[in-house]
Amino acid sequence: MNTRKQPAKEDLIPLWQLLNSFHPVGKGIEQHLLKSIYCCSIPKGKYLLRNGEISHSLYFIRKGLLRGFIKEENKEITTWFAMENEMASGIRSFLLQIETVENIQAVEDCELLAISFSDLNKIYEKYPSFNITGRKITEFHYTSAENRAYITRLHDAEKKYALFLEFYPQFANRIQLTYVASFLGITIETLSRVRSKTSARKRST
Repeated sequence: MNTRKQPAKEDLIPLWQLLNSFHPVGKGIEQHLLKSIYCCSIPKGKYLLRNGEISHSLYFIRKGLLRGFIKEENKEITTWFAMENEMASGIRSFLLQIETVENIQAVEDCELLAISFSDLNKIYEKYPSFNITGRKITEFHYTSAENRAYITRLHDAEKKYALFLEFYPQFANRIQLTYVASFLGITIETLSRVRSKTSARKRST
């Protein structure tokens, strides 16, 4: 990543919109966040976090796409994707400040806003209402994690892919198929076959 720099007020507009969609953010919180948040960027293919590191910051994606994955022997298993106007982190590592087993990689060139664990907790302590925002964001991401877990536990490849299109239509034509197959827990050959069947059904209706 490049050197940290402070964001301009206009850089934070999408973040304010996201936070206010969960719970109103007062001017005091905005001013405190403005002082605590920093900008960073990461080029395509580079790592934001590697297995064995501690996730010291929480990120808001202004531009680009990230993926989380774990390694089993020489195999990469994709666990999640995140794109513009979404938050990302090695969440267990971030919340507990312990080493992660996860890797976070830029699938595209990314521009990020970030806040450190310590700075975020200072805001929680100073502004109790911001804890409501944090709780609602955590609930949202817990629900998303449950959706991902449900997909990976299914055995039917066609149903897996159908649910992927239902839950994550924004990723369907943006992510390379090897990552999608890894996320669904199927081979690239199976995914290609399922996609062909899905396209044929759409053409016939």
